[in-house]
Amino acid sequence: MKALTYTRGQALPEILNQRIAILDGAMGTMIQRFKLGEADYRGERFKDIAQDVKGNNELLSLTRPDVISDIHQAYLAAGADMIETNTFGATSIAQADYDMADLAVEMNHASAALARAACDKYSTPDKPRFAVGALGPTPKTASISPEVNDPGARNVDFESLRAAYYAQTQALVEGGVDALLVETVFDTLNAKAALFAIEEYFQASGQRLPLIISGTVTDASGRILSGQTVTAFWHSVRHARPLAIGLNCALGATLMRPYIQELAKVASDTFISCYPNAGLPNPMSETGFDETPEVTSRLLHEFAAEGLVNIVGGCCGTTPEHIGAIGNAVSPLAPRGVHVGAFYKEAALV
Repeated sequence: MKALTYTRGQALPEILNQRIAILDGAMGTMIQRFKLGEADYRGERFKDIAQDVKGNNELLSLTRPDVISDIHQAYLAAGADMIETNTFGATSIAQADYDMADLAVEMNHASAALARAACDKYSTPDKPRFAVGALGPTPKTASISPEVNDPGARNVDFESLRAAYYAQTQALVEGGVDALLVETVFDTLNAKAALFAIEEYFQASGQRLPLIISGTVTDASGRILSGQTVTAFWHSVRHARPLAIGLNCALGATLMRPYIQELAKVASDTFISCYPNAGLPNPMSETGFDETPEVTSRLLHEFAAEGLVNIVGGCCGTTPEHIGAIGNAVSPLAPRGVHVGAFYKEAALV
């Protein structure tokens, strides 16, 4: 089979070998700062629709692109090397909850274009910025029954997930992203559908973008929600030959540390990413979480000093202030040493 070509994000492997790269922080936390109402989410275009759409953050890429652009630029100004598109819930499956499944492709394309424009504005020859297409887990799971009394019940199947993720991938790439991120994985089968769709798109389009996969350990059991340990999760997805494998969400850095240590040990030939929540939920704080930028950055400094990570950032509760502090904290430290070459580059030869 003809080798696929890397068309974007080609500099990422070299950068990750040279220094720790900084991913942005929470999108939802930042949107909350704008205190948007139902009218903001609807905009002029959707002002007369019957259903409520407040909370559909992905819709803001169409109705309030200024808000999304401002958030991207705030993270870039804070020093982020990589920003995620506003597409965590921009699949037809997730958007069906708002009766907006038919808008999913448009949302992805618009969100990618916003991230692309922000990165182009802030990129310099010595500090390129990268737009990363975010593919979230969807609110439906292929592995876990939604019915307590019917363990065999499912509310989505693999083919439906594959089709939704294929459409999302195509729109993100056509919108201009540099890399793809399958994130907040709590069901490995959902992730496999996403990875299958991404590979299918790569083969059909003749181009390959760097891929990052990030799972979510949900509690002190050390397992993702569908039951796998971190090690088992890695072995389930390593066939996709990601540029990086990591963990995000659910836990703060303190609780996430042993699982990042485990992942760094078993995924020895792959870069490691880590973007935890800002500690535990705290409804009394401005961000809804209890860690200040100083605390989160100190903890991720410890991760870097231990040689565990190549990409760091933040998830729920983190802000540009957190990202700026994290960048300052890890900048003096070397990235985790990885012999990346054969494993990652073989992906271009399948």
